Amino acid sequence: MFLAAAVDAQAGEAVLDAGAGVGVAGLCLLTRVRRPPRPRVEIDARQCALAAENAERNGLSDRFAAIQADITAPARDLAAAGLIREGYGQVMANPPFYVEGAVRIAPDAARAAAHVMPPGELGRWVKFLTTMAAPKGTLTVIHRADCLGALLDFLQDRFGDLAVFPLFPKAAEPAVRVIVQGRKGSRAGLRLLAGLVLHGPDGAYTAEAEAVLRGGEALSLGAPGKKGRRPGGTGGSPNLPER
Repeated sequence: MFLAAAVDAQAGEAVLDAGAGVGVAGLCLLTRVRRPPRPRVEIDARQCALAAENAERNGLSDRFAAIQADITAPARDLAAAGLIREGYGQVMANPPFYVEGAVRIAPDAARAAAHVMPPGELGRWVKFLTTMAAPKGTLTVIHRADCLGALLDFLQDRFGDLAVFPLFPKAAEPAVRVIVQGRKGSRAGLRLLAGLVLHGPDGAYTAEAEAVLRGGEALSLGAPGKKGRRPGGTGGSPNLPER
């Protein structure tokens, strides 16, 4: 949901959500920004089916296309699946957070694929997102904070005007997640933002986190004074079935 809140999509702008599971982030975005068409790509057939069901339950099927494809597949296969090279003004992704061998893999294959990737896979994700992003298009990715260095290395010479937005579990605790956003082909430098504290001392969500989770507020990652980059919005969470 914080990934969706950081995507500054405009009405009518094509958005691609890569590796989106059952569609939570994309549906949250469509609830806040009413008009962008939003295809999503997911390798697992069952996840794609659940995403399509979630879109139908929320009345968003007309703007939601679930595409089953492997982001590492050859370009001709991606095109055959319906993905358009440099066709999306916004590309967003929540890639698997862990590398094989670093954590215990879940026995369920789909769950394992959603959380664990082979060594070197993050670079292939960035290559795919770069290929799909339109010239001057915007990339938004959420990942583990300790992977920030590797992620920035892969983004170098592909995306500039990079903003790093940390998500802190509590005040004075290290960030565990970061949202990284950049513009394709830009030569502007890196910006480290203040980020967001998720929980107060009592463990409850902070008012700022609740504004995103319950109120449908946007997160502003844009450069100061950039048009279209402002907090606010409408909608909140989509109505997803419990699984």
